Amino acid sequence: MPNPATSAAQPLAGVRIVEISSFVAAPLAGMTLAQLGADVIRVDPIGGAADYRRWPLTDDGESIYWTGLNKGKRSVTADLRAPAGQLLVTRLITDGSILLTNAAGRDWLDYDALTATRPDLIQLEILGRTDGSAAVDYTVNAATGFPLVTGPADHEGPINHVLPAWDLLCGVYAALAITAAVRHRDATGQGSRITLALEDIALATAGNLGFLTEAALCGRQRPRVGNAIYGQYGQHFTSADSICFMVVALTPRHFRDLTELTGSTAAVDALAADFTDEGTRYRHRDVLTGLFTPWFRERTAEEIGTALAKTSVLWERYRSFEELATDPRVTANPLFTLLRQPGIGEYLAPGSPISVNGAHIPARPAPRLGEHTESVLRDRLGLSTESIAALHMSSIVANEPPQRAAR
Repeated sequence: MPNPATSAAQPLAGVRIVEISSFVAAPLAGMTLAQLGADVIRVDPIGGAADYRRWPLTDDGESIYWTGLNKGKRSVTADLRAPAGQLLVTRLITDGSILLTNAAGRDWLDYDALTATRPDLIQLEILGRTDGSAAVDYTVNAATGFPLVTGPADHEGPINHVLPAWDLLCGVYAALAITAAVRHRDATGQGSRITLALEDIALATAGNLGFLTEAALCGRQRPRVGNAIYGQYGQHFTSADSICFMVVALTPRHFRDLTELTGSTAAVDALAADFTDEGTRYRHRDVLTGLFTPWFRERTAEEIGTALAKTSVLWERYRSFEELATDPRVTANPLFTLLRQPGIGEYLAPGSPISVNGAHIPARPAPRLGEHTESVLRDRLGLSTESIAALHMSSIVANEPPQRAAR
């Protein structure tokens, strides 16, 4: 009998997905669907797609990035330029009935052609822009305003954010869209042709968060405010031992506790402003920061953390990735489990961040490139050992590449 907790956390068990992808958005979508229980087969060209050696790398040259975004999938490699390789992959797609791809513009992946064989096909294609032209997170970001409001107030020129936000949002939107399409097909028997443009993700976000509406209706350009928070009070402070903290006061209670903690109540009252209003706190942010700064500068990080923990103020100290990797937020978090990743080694890896009935679905290793080629062709397409051997001989498919020993 199925475990109810596992069934609830993996509602897509039995759903078959073929992923033809590279880089971030589509692989993230596929991994998210795999974490929800789907059988996701990533199909790559022989030798790997453009992201197979993407940084960060181990000291031995294995891509930590690639394994990070392909956990829990199966891997098939084929000659995607050869008609015979394309035929094999289209057979997999129509057998599985769901295609996830960012390989736009390939005639052999045409939706109408595929649905001639599989009418209830679900196809999700990730585009750069709605018109089909190419774009990536970095170019989309440049065109949508955010780099011009990011960074210190006195900085000239754009500042890109390090996080590939549009890729990440696009991946989650893609997984949601496929899940909804599966629900629609279960209810009606109908497939879906879904397109999702990376640029539209950024434009929708800029609109939903008010950036575009503020400019259109009020004629205002959002200013750069550094580490402050637009429309609220938030700022970073540095301790006597050079540790930085982010401190946020979203509510009147937060602000009152912060002023009392820093001994600034009288000075704040002397400003004769209504600081129960968040806009007032924002407009007076520089003066307030000047009042609060000495308290932080005169204390160690440990003293600051102990004192802030006794208040309602929202705060956290800044941590590097190196610090975080050994922090209890990771080491004692049930989201992370010990994973033995071929070619990489053993490390704590995140599973699904979704906790269902009190449990996370743990991470499964990413496949070795082409690891499942033979088993998928045999089990999914019913090919004989002789037929698979012939495909190998003609270089239409390939065995997995040799792996370096894990350090």
